[in-house]
Amino acid sequence: MRIARTPALLALLLPLGLPLACTGSPAATATDASATDASTTDDATTTGSGTTGTESDATTTEETTGTTGEVLTPGDDAMIPIFDAEHIYFGAENRRQVDVAVALPAAGEYDAITLDLALSCPNGRCDHWDRYGTIGVVRWPGAEDEGYVEVARFITAYRLPASWSLDVTDLRPLLKGDATLRVFIDTWVGPGHEQGEGWLVDASLDFRGGIPSPRPIEVFPLWYQSFSYGDPNAPVDAQVDAQSFTPPVEATSFALRSHITGHGFGNLDNCAEFCPRVHGYQLNGDGGFARSVWRDDCPETAVPDQLGTWTYPRAGWCPGADVIPWTMHATADVLPGVENTVVYAVDDYVNSCRPEAEPCTGCVAGASCGDGHGQPYYTMSAIMIAYQ
Repeated sequence: MRIARTPALLALLLPLGLPLACTGSPAATATDASATDASTTDDATTTGSGTTGTESDATTTEETTGTTGEVLTPGDDAMIPIFDAEHIYFGAENRRQVDVAVALPAAGEYDAITLDLALSCPNGRCDHWDRYGTIGVVRWPGAEDEGYVEVARFITAYRLPASWSLDVTDLRPLLKGDATLRVFIDTWVGPGHEQGEGWLVDASLDFRGGIPSPRPIEVFPLWYQSFSYGDPNAPVDAQVDAQSFTPPVEATSFALRSHITGHGFGNLDNCAEFCPRVHGYQLNGDGGFARSVWRDDCPETAVPDQLGTWTYPRAGWCPGADVIPWTMHATADVLPGVENTVVYAVDDYVNSCRPEAEPCTGCVAGASCGDGHGQPYYTMSAIMIAYQ
């Protein structure tokens, strides 16, 4: 389904008094509408050692009854290994992406689920460059359209190891029973390469038994895709279709969870890696959520003492840091039991630093129209979480 992004829609999504992204659980109150910094508009704060999410509103370790009469029982505590020194690299073999089958707790309730993720250096030689990375669930392994649901996103440090502990409690409906998990790092080096041998990935999921409140009961994948930005021949609304989902009637609250990062540089305004832009979502044609996707806390939150430009602000990310999810409280905008539609939009932008532009102007950072710039693009994921 596609809904045209008109100037009126973008005006609605701009942060001018509309309900913006809020912090905490889906029942929390809204934050100041002027807040756009990642450290204040998201439900997690980043430290040098990783990310710590907020606690649930309430938890219990005893058996209880759900709102629809089902008996809820805390699950047994469990630590499930996922990846063990998995070598991610590119070379004679393409191992930039690895899938593993895991058995996660199939029954029971959990008030805390933590993803522990660590990157280390094969033979002491990490990739020299900052690389995009993601870990998530493959919905239909082996199918032509497998479907991928992002659990966490990260960017590798320049040449150094990194580790994070990430709160993924609200993704329990995804992290249940037999599952296929995937890690991908956009590295282009491997064994014997002069710029490093890639990365070793360790990851595990730590489940703590308890009954959270609110309790996540279903996750609806909306998007996981990359799309070019600034090309008038490829408008964003022609690349990113509107998505629909039908939540259960028993759901009582909802949160929209998104990761957005910008990439490519040397273009007009140095987009999309080094230019802040307002992004937004609209539900059912009414209201909306909008914020500037920008990260200027890299010196405090990323792996310290890297080489390269790791301290520079960027579009939603830092080298050597996890990408903090943007969580929006959508209860007032979602209709349980019927089909709902979500539309994505981003600030208008035309990149004049393109070889086919007439005239080709606006290149920065030493780039020219024919060389030295990377096409600006965003990678965006979003899911809707239903709670009870």
